[in-house]
Amino acid sequence: MATGAISTKQQSLPKKGLSEMARQQERLAYIMLLPSILVVMGVAFYPLFQTIYVTFFNARLGSARAWEFVGFDNYVRLLGSPQWWQAVWSTVQFTVASVGFELLLGLGIALVVNSKFPGRGMLRTAMLVPWAIPTAISSQMWKWMYHDVFGVINDFFTRIIPILPVKVAWIANASTALWALVAVDVWKTTPFMALLLLAGLQLIPADLYEAASVDGASAWRQFISITLPQLRPAIVVALIFRTLDALRVFDLVWIMTSGAFNTETMATMNQRNLVQFQQLGYGSTISVAIFVVIGVFVVLYISTIFRDQEV
Repeated sequence: MATGAISTKQQSLPKKGLSEMARQQERLAYIMLLPSILVVMGVAFYPLFQTIYVTFFNARLGSARAWEFVGFDNYVRLLGSPQWWQAVWSTVQFTVASVGFELLLGLGIALVVNSKFPGRGMLRTAMLVPWAIPTAISSQMWKWMYHDVFGVINDFFTRIIPILPVKVAWIANASTALWALVAVDVWKTTPFMALLLLAGLQLIPADLYEAASVDGASAWRQFISITLPQLRPAIVVALIFRTLDALRVFDLVWIMTSGAFNTETMATMNQRNLVQFQQLGYGSTISVAIFVVIGVFVVLYISTIFRDQEV
C-alpha cells in the first residue's frame, strides 16, 4: 500500500511541474503583451470613451464658454430627428446594394481569374486598376461622366446606344442619385472583393475537386457542395470588411452630391454637424450612433453565418 502511494505521488509530480510551468508561461505572455495592450487602449479606447463623454455636454468647437451638461438630451434629439433616420436608411440602402453587387461580381471575377488560361496574370493586374485609383479622383471623374449636358454616360445612352429619349441628371435627381453612387462604388470596390475571394479559392485543396469529378459530380454540384462551403470564411471576411467601409462611406458621397438628393449618409451628416455647424456634443453623439450601427451589423453577420460553426 505504501509503495503504491509513493509511486502515485511520484507520477503526479511531473504533471504538477508542467502545470506550474504553463502558468509561468501564461504570466510571461501577459507581461509581454501588456505594452501592446496599453498602446491599443491609448490609441483606440481613450478616444472612444472621450467621444462618449462629450455626448453628455452641449459643447461647440471654438466656444469659450464652459460646457453645459445636458445628460441624454443629445441622444433624445438624435433619435427624434427625421434627418438622422433618413441618413440611416440611405446608408443601409447604399450598403446592402453595393456590397451585394460586389459580392456577386467579385465571386464571378475570382472564379474566372482562378482558372488557368493565357494572360491570367495580366488580367489579375488589370482588374485592380479601379481599386487602385484614389476615391477622390474616381469620384470626381464619375461626377463629370454623369453630367447631364456633356457627360459621356448620357452621350452613350442617347446617341451611341439610344435607349434614353433625353439626357438624365443622374446625380441631381432624387430617384437616381443614390443608385448612381452605388454604381460608382461597385465599379471601384469589386476588385477588392474579388481579390479577397481569390485568396480563399486558392486555399481550397484540389483533391476535393478531383474526388468529386471521379464520383461524377457536375461543375454546378462541385460549386454548391465544395466551393461555397470552403469559401465561406473568405466570404464572411470580405463581407465584414466591405460592410464596415460602406457604412462609413463619406468621400464618395461628399464629392459627388454633398449629401443632397436623398444621398445624405450617416458620415456626411456627422461631418455637417461636427465640422460645419461646430456642434461638438451633437456631432459626437452621431459618431457614437454610427459606432453602434456598425457594431449591430457585425454581430448580425457573425451570429448568422457562424451560428453552427466555431468562429
